[in-house]
Amino acid sequence: MSPRRNRPKVAGASGPSAEDDSAGRYGGWQSTESWQGEEWSVRHVAGASAQGKTYRCPGCDQLIPSGVPHVVAWPEHAGVDDRRHWHKACWNAKDRRTTRVQRSRNAPRF
Repeated sequence: MSPRRNRPKVAGASGPSAEDDSAGRYGGWQSTESWQGEEWSVRHVAGASAQGKTYRCPGCDQLIPSGVPHVVAWPEHAGVDDRRHWHKACWNAKDRRTTRVQRSRNAPRF
């Protein structure tokens, strides 16, 4: 059994700040991408930080289950309400997808 080490912290070294942490508190990394003529902030979220939460992917209109790694994207000029959670594959294929309207069997076709 090794002894416990309790060393005093050096002044000024209280740990990494939020600005210094490129991974952020969500366990992923953030970048900027251009899509549809806009700059988008894209954050890759680790599955461990998404425990207990489910989201609906706008790319495939399916649920992202709790604990699954995914991507959060929003326009840079927009606020927190415009963030959307995407499957990684759906975000990567966003330019190849067409808009499909999901309807029930009995819904009228306009």
